[in-house]
Amino acid sequence: MKYIEELIKRYPALAGSEGTLNAAADMLIGVFEHGGKLLLCGNGGSAADCDHIAGELCKGFLSRRPLAEEERGIMKKACPEIADSLLDSLQQGLPAISLPSAAPLMTAVANDCAPDNVFAQQVMALGNIGDMLLCISTSGNAANVCAAAQVARARGLFVLALTGESGGKLASCADICVKAPETETYKVQELHLPVYHAICAEAESHFFA
Repeated sequence: MKYIEELIKRYPALAGSEGTLNAAADMLIGVFEHGGKLLLCGNGGSAADCDHIAGELCKGFLSRRPLAEEERGIMKKACPEIADSLLDSLQQGLPAISLPSAAPLMTAVANDCAPDNVFAQQVMALGNIGDMLLCISTSGNAANVCAAAQVARARGLFVLALTGESGGKLASCADICVKAPETETYKVQELHLPVYHAICAEAESHFFA
């Protein structure tokens, strides 16, 4: 895959993960091809990464992604009032939901149910068979992220984990675990960003090239 090959050239430390990265991109593409969506969870800096990833997928990332003429026609037929200028400015998107962004819901779950369920409850409500949960944890041991991964597996979702070198508890809960070869939090996070950029770029290239 082009963008993953480029990633390995820029970050030789990730060379041992090339096969895993290709598998992760293939899994995400397969989910979208079958009409599924991506859910994302993580804490702190990893929560910010969830928002970042959703942003790269829901709108154009490296490409403009203009609406296809067929799609424009369908939308015009359904809503004749829709302006051509609006259709011109819209971009095709891939469905991705950042669970950490649901602050009111998370505080309700933490207060009414259990603090470690803040992501698991959202997976329970939003996740369907064939969807995918991307879990980001530098240690691989964040209790609320692991709980979400377990619920996802139990509900028939695919699970991709981005972790540090050990993989932690998430490694055994995930279908695929991409382990950044670092142990310090900030160093793991420095590798997570180019990793998920490459995966997003592969997905975009597949659907919108």
